[in-house]
Amino acid sequence: MSAAPARRPLVERVRRVLPGVWLGVLLALAFIAAPSLFALLERPLAGRVAARLFASEAQLSVALSVVLGLIERQRAARRAASAEGSRISAELLLVLGALFCTVLGHYALQPMLEAARAGQGPWSFGALHGVSTAFYGVKALLVATLTWRAGRS
Repeated sequence: MSAAPARRPLVERVRRVLPGVWLGVLLALAFIAAPSLFALLERPLAGRVAARLFASEAQLSVALSVVLGLIERQRAARRAASAEGSRISAELLLVLGALFCTVLGHYALQPMLEAARAGQGPWSFGALHGVSTAFYGVKALLVATLTWRAGRS
């Protein structure tokens, strides 16, 4: 009779699952929700609904960044204490990068996008939307890498 597999602590299970959930949210919004809105609704209404969805995603991304950042910081500190590594891990850098993309891509650019939509500011709405989309794409790549790394360790 084989022994039952050892149970992983809850924090370790959270560290492995949350990046995948986060990536799923990012991809679902980008490839399902937003295109569906613009296919079904008039452009101004679709834009307002999409903006609200991405605002909710930004709040979720900040919360997940904090949770995963704390977990990864604790793991890195344990490794450093046992002389096996740095206090800064690759996973922590990925989380911080995703947080940076969220803050800049949403919280810094959103007011500028609103101003550009109203015809104010030095940049066009299209240019700012492109920059915001690039930050979102980089965030998705960082979270995908984090998901891959969490799954293989």
